[in-house]
Amino acid sequence: MEMINIDSIKIDNEYLRLNTNVDKLVKSIETVGIIHPLIINDKNELISGGRRFTALKQLGRTEVPCIKVSHNILEQELISIDENLVRQDLNKLEMEKCLSRGKEIFEQLYPKAIKFNDEDLTKPENNEIKKDLPTDERSFIDITAEKTGLSKKVIKSAIERDEKTSAQIKKLRSDGSLNASQTNELIKLDREEQELIAPMIIGKSAKVIKKLVKEIGQNGFEKAVQDYQTTPNFPKEFQSLATLIARTNKVLGKIILEEMKSDHEEVEKILEQMSTLRIHFDQFLEIHTSTTDSSFYNHSQSNDELNEVSAH
Repeated sequence: MEMINIDSIKIDNEYLRLNTNVDKLVKSIETVGIIHPLIINDKNELISGGRRFTALKQLGRTEVPCIKVSHNILEQELISIDENLVRQDLNKLEMEKCLSRGKEIFEQLYPKAIKFNDEDLTKPENNEIKKDLPTDERSFIDITAEKTGLSKKVIKSAIERDEKTSAQIKKLRSDGSLNASQTNELIKLDREEQELIAPMIIGKSAKVIKKLVKEIGQNGFEKAVQDYQTTPNFPKEFQSLATLIARTNKVLGKIILEEMKSDHEEVEKILEQMSTLRIHFDQFLEIHTSTTDSSFYNHSQSNDELNEVSAH
């Protein structure tokens, strides 16, 4: 380690985090000093320690502790990526990009390492971290999982999202219109197909997107998209209602089957809510059931009659 004039350090490195808030880091350096020196190369180019560099600049330090390394360009880039991943202060897309590029560099530097495409994580034993193997024989996913604490499956999914998503899907993810679960379904399509359906899937759930992607695989792109566009939209409020009804029926079925009773004061509130629910239920039926189709009403009436007979 040596002390280097901070103004002589070059910071032209895309992986450096130079514009983040470093107030806490500044206080830490003032209290305990620099724990980890900056990493520079023989040309005084900063490889890792962008936030520490910013904090030291903010503190007005002129001489800063550095470690000089002599590595080739790929090794230097991997060091920069590695620090970003370990710090985990990246947004999701930055993290995925770093993981993807890190994997690419790692497999170039270590030809004997387990390749990304050869690592089958459907087998439980492959999800265990292989600390006993030499570095050059482990996979990038394995080493990164050990360093970051992320699971191998999470790392692999992140890399696949970066490598397989189209430019438009990346943009939608960047502005918050798509999440990782939705994207995991979309990357089952090729990039051209992703671009074509991008405008249609904004605001749609991962479940809806999964169904569309599945139908594209089964029926072809054009037919699946045409069917999707001509099928009436199922409002999210109805989806929520369907889920609530299913849960309610399950719970009520158990209560009725076991003839459960309770004297708790909350039961009175439940009865009041159920009374309101029944009013809403009847109004819903009036809106959505044709007056010519009396089968549902007949069925409901039969159930009421049976309940009344049972009560007597």
